[in-house]
Amino acid sequence: MTKILNDSRFARWSALLLVALMMFFCYMFVDVLSPLQQMLETGRGWSPQVFGAVVGSEYFLNVFVLFLIFAGIILDKMGVRFTGLLSAGIMILGAAIKLYGVSDTFAQGGFGYDFFSSFWPAFPASAKVACVGFAIFGCGAEMGGVTVTKAIAKWFKGREMALAMGLQVGIARLGLAVAMMFSSRLATMAPESIVRPVAVVGGLLCIGFFCYLAFSVMDRKLDKQLDAANEGPSEEFRVSDLGKLFRSPTFMIVAALCVLYYSAIFPFQKFAVSMLQNSDLGSSAQGAADLFALFPVGAMILTPILGAYLDWRGRGATMIIWGALLMCGCHLIFALVPLTVPIASAAIVLLGISFSLVPAALWPSVPKLVEERYLGSGYSVIFWIQNIGLWGFPIIIGSALEAANPGVSARLQAGEMAVYDYTVPMLIFASLGVAAFFLGLWLKAMDKKRGFGLELPNVKK
Repeated sequence: MTKILNDSRFARWSALLLVALMMFFCYMFVDVLSPLQQMLETGRGWSPQVFGAVVGSEYFLNVFVLFLIFAGIILDKMGVRFTGLLSAGIMILGAAIKLYGVSDTFAQGGFGYDFFSSFWPAFPASAKVACVGFAIFGCGAEMGGVTVTKAIAKWFKGREMALAMGLQVGIARLGLAVAMMFSSRLATMAPESIVRPVAVVGGLLCIGFFCYLAFSVMDRKLDKQLDAANEGPSEEFRVSDLGKLFRSPTFMIVAALCVLYYSAIFPFQKFAVSMLQNSDLGSSAQGAADLFALFPVGAMILTPILGAYLDWRGRGATMIIWGALLMCGCHLIFALVPLTVPIASAAIVLLGISFSLVPAALWPSVPKLVEERYLGSGYSVIFWIQNIGLWGFPIIIGSALEAANPGVSARLQAGEMAVYDYTVPMLIFASLGVAAFFLGLWLKAMDKKRGFGLELPNVKK
């Protein structure tokens, strides 16, 4: 049998590193403003509801313009090289617009300021432009996530797929940790500037583009070898294949699990620093960000380990069930227990373990449910359904926070001392964990009935 490029361990792990670096810089940008919520509230007039709308805007076009569905079709038609480079370019464009929106140049009457100030006066002009930029960035980020996942499935088929996906997720989570640890420090360097961390991470996105370009050179060589060996997919993707996804009960359970679980994670990340600042801990923004950095660091370490376990031992559906339980427990601690540093740290560690269990098991399970020729569309449909929650829940949480704390936002913007009570938002997050737990039980029952192999190992012996 002719040896092909991904038979080489060095080649396939090098390919993984290149695509993971693009997502590392992407995740840094996603959360670069999360530690700066209170600076944005006092410096740009962004209330919690406005902040929630801005962070939710990342998913707006993916949900309402169905961009992610089109992204999956583009991916299955055009392949991982074209789609990955396109996604990186869209991320850079959106980041540049968001950077301009939060800049002092725009705030001082720069191009477009009068227009964006002329309507909906309750929503700051800077937030409107940031929404536009973040929505465009979100198209590239989610397309990139789908593309990288399919690229890993392609390069690691029949090999250490869950470990590879776990490492990619771990490297991406490291991007979140770096953003949490350094965003506030960059912003508070003299002279203080919200713009500085956004500009630095925006520049890193350009490096991510060139990393993916290098991967594309390797992937082109692999495709030539696969064509020569006749190991490509036997059938071409058809748009009608999308209907098979929506008619599959098991696939839709996985999609529902995804939206419930990730809606309790990613929106929480946006509010976590503020929640810790306003808790009994009384932490500074930087202290809260440093404490919360335990979450992505823990996930970064554990996800590849659990991915390797799944590759060799299986138990994917069981891991999802335990992940949902642990996530629910973490949010209940934040909602109901007076916080000390040890208690908050323990809750964050629980969340990190949860966020290792679910992604390590969820994403490698999809190729067991979806044919390879429309695997990209399968991931895209899951990401699209997930994006509905990721768009809506930051808005829901921001609105719930303001409703449960009347007058606090106005006092903070006036320079007065005030704190938010996060009990109601945290109970909302915990309820999503309960629903995900029961869906996990249903998924395990469906797997046992129909034999998809979700509890079986990935490595073929």
